[in-house]
Amino acid sequence: MGEISIKINIADRVYPLKVNMEEEEIIRRAAKLINDRIKEYQENYAVRDKQDLLSMCVLHYATSTIKAEKKVTVEDTAVTDKVYQLDNLLTEFFSKQ
Repeated sequence: MGEISIKINIADRVYPLKVNMEEEEIIRRAAKLINDRIKEYQENYAVRDKQDLLSMCVLHYATSTIKAEKKVTVEDTAVTDKVYQLDNLLTEFFSKQ
C-alpha cells in the first residue's frame, strides 16, 4: 500500500502528514483520543493554555505506555515460568518411561 496525504487536527492546529494507508485509521484515532483528553482537561481543570493541556496529555499517555510495557513484561515472565515448569514436568514424565 502507498502513502497518502492527510491533515490531522490536534489542539486546534492542523498538521499535514504523509502516512501509509494502513496507518491512517490509527493516526486519526490517536488524534481523536488526544483531542478528547484535552477537552476533558479543559472541562475539569482551570487550564486553558494549549501547551499545558498538551503536556498533560503527553504525561497521561506516556504513563499509560510505561504501565502497559511493565504489565507485558510481568506477563511474559509469568508465561516463561509456566513454560519452564511444563518443560520440567514433561522431562520428568518421559525420563521415567
